[in-house]
Amino acid sequence: MEIDDDRTPEQKSTHTWLIVGTDRGMSGWGKAAGGSSVAAWACKPDDSKYVLEWVERRRDMTRVREVSEWGGKRYRPSGKGHCHIYLVDDDHPALESKRRMGIK
Repeated sequence: MEIDDDRTPEQKSTHTWLIVGTDRGMSGWGKAAGGSSVAAWACKPDDSKYVLEWVERRRDMTRVREVSEWGGKRYRPSGKGHCHIYLVDDDHPALESKRRMGIK
């Protein structure tokens, strides 16, 4: 599986919690031709519940799950297809509810 990871080397040590889903609309074509299109949102562990809720509300995602990369263990999905790891920074829409509550 081809993996594109938007994180810098530093962010790979801070954004170690992944919320992962299979994108049913993108699977089977483009970079995921003949396989699955997997999207993962890398966040800080303290933000995982907000990101999980955000991804679970997305209608295009199936098989939503959490994966920890703690201790330097890297997420490596198997099979044919494409995986894109997106960075959830402090301005990401998934953290809007956290910002509204004034949680830092």
